[in-house]
Amino acid sequence: MRHNYPKATLFTLVTVCLLSLLLALKVGSVAVSWSDLWQIISGRENEWRELVMQLRLPRALAALLTGAMLAMAGCLMQVLLRNPLADPYIMGVSGGAAFFALSAMLLGLSAAFIPAAAFAGALVSILLVFAVSRGSGPWSSTRMLLSGVVLAAGWGALISLILALGPDNSLRGMLFWLMGDLSNARIPLAVWIAFPILLLLLMLRSRSLNILALGEVTAAALGENTRHLGWFIYLLASLLTAMAVSIAGSIGFVGLIIPHAMRLLISNDHRLLLPASALAGGSFLILADTMARTIAAPLQLPVGVITALTGVPLFLYLLHRARIHS
Repeated sequence: MRHNYPKATLFTLVTVCLLSLLLALKVGSVAVSWSDLWQIISGRENEWRELVMQLRLPRALAALLTGAMLAMAGCLMQVLLRNPLADPYIMGVSGGAAFFALSAMLLGLSAAFIPAAAFAGALVSILLVFAVSRGSGPWSSTRMLLSGVVLAAGWGALISLILALGPDNSLRGMLFWLMGDLSNARIPLAVWIAFPILLLLLMLRSRSLNILALGEVTAAALGENTRHLGWFIYLLASLLTAMAVSIAGSIGFVGLIIPHAMRLLISNDHRLLLPASALAGGSFLILADTMARTIAAPLQLPVGVITALTGVPLFLYLLHRARIHS
């Protein structure tokens, strides 16, 4: 019975993910009935078809993919740093993305260039951390962590400078982007192609992730090249974060609480943990975005506000539960 438990949980997560998508298509400032939604899904004409297919569906898919990438990136960072409190933004990737994106807004570039600017900034952060923390000695996650934290502080100062110098009419858009916003999110074709490739690469290396989670000394004794494996994890986690940030801005807590919760619910085995985190992260962000656009309708809240308000008590509960069972 225990052997089938993880599979049953994965099946439950798939069901929750599909139900979350349906709820996101139905709920909003204008409610769509289940019968109308079924007509739209089955391809028949309906007065709400354009609303559902052109507005709500792309936004829900963007939330699904962004949440999945953030949760997977958080899972990788927690393995890399061997710290359950690590999240995708700890290495300064989101800071670089935010600085480049806000710079593009300050320069008056069109909205179409913002995701590209954010992705470029994230890549710059990745390369800077790689250049600063790379040494000739053995692999050191501590050196990488310190490099990322210092770089994140530098990006934070530059972001504050942009917000101080930016015109008043653009501050609202900048703040929404910093808090996470899916209202205009669209998924580039390159992300649709890159995501399954990165997921496949991670699943193929899931055994190595399990070994590294036991510690660097144990991993080296079992034949793993911890230096190469560490950089592999960092680069893939950073790419997942970069793609997520370029789509929706900086959305907190998804990459922190979802992998932590899945470890408690399912397993530490990354063959199960990675797909479970992706499904749970996507579902969580879909539901959070649905709340963000319905709580104060017709006004829309930044989705990052909802993930923080729900993530803080949930994470405190998980910490309490982990302390009880330890």
